[in-house]
Amino acid sequence: MDGFYASVELLKYPQLKNHPVAVCGNPENRHGIILAKNAQAKKYGIKTAETVWQAKKKCPKLQLLPPHHHKYKEYSLKINEIYQRFTDMVEPFSIDESWLDVSASLKLFGTGREIADTLRETIKKELELTLSVGVSFNKIFAKMGSDYHKPDGTTVISRDNYKDILWPMNVRSMFFVGAATADKLNKTGIQTIGDLARADRTLLTALLGKQGSMLYEYANGLDSSPVSRYSEREKIKSVGNGTTFRRNLQGMDDIKVAVTALSDTVASRLRKYQMKGFGVKVD
Repeated sequence: MDGFYASVELLKYPQLKNHPVAVCGNPENRHGIILAKNAQAKKYGIKTAETVWQAKKKCPKLQLLPPHHHKYKEYSLKINEIYQRFTDMVEPFSIDESWLDVSASLKLFGTGREIADTLRETIKKELELTLSVGVSFNKIFAKMGSDYHKPDGTTVISRDNYKDILWPMNVRSMFFVGAATADKLNKTGIQTIGDLARADRTLLTALLGKQGSMLYEYANGLDSSPVSRYSEREKIKSVGNGTTFRRNLQGMDDIKVAVTALSDTVASRLRKYQMKGFGVKVD
């Protein structure tokens, strides 16, 4: 989904659609956290997890809206119900992302691109929300395709064009490559996804462990993990969240901002799964 939280909130405030808007925990608290932003706010360099005062510094006219997590869950369910009109092979990855295996649906609904475009138009018409879709022969490239042309776009990454589309991109754009991993790869001369794909697999394993071998496979389009059936989703046993920050955290205030942002996402997921936590682990 494109700017999911912000897009859902803007359904109530259509007059703000063309203004920079962000969803945050407490608009009255200058130390509140930006949870989501729309495309207009993104143009000002506003980022998720930064403080409200930092965001307002970049964009004094930023409109702030409080979050309504029950709405996001409600719309997430509606969106996945629409997906299931086309296939029962629907695997939610997060509250606003899902993988769909449509191989058995092609005779009914057309090519992958046609199904993607139909999905975009259906959700736009019925829910007034937009999404971007990646169409590919594996889950990793489909995910990367969904990020390639935003908002409201369809990107087809095939066995014939993936090297042309993905390999010139910075290695930081590879799915599951965080800033720390990218830094390690850069130091060995691996700057692009193509460099990663052409690198020595043994070297990558020595550098990054199992992750190195996994990233080699992903960059070369060798991911073969299946899409789960929506009705057979594995029962959630724990809920967590982590991220690699673009810069080093400095001081307790910085750390509190980061932990608050991560904790808010964990709390949102717990509510989504109707679960309670009985222990907390911090790595």
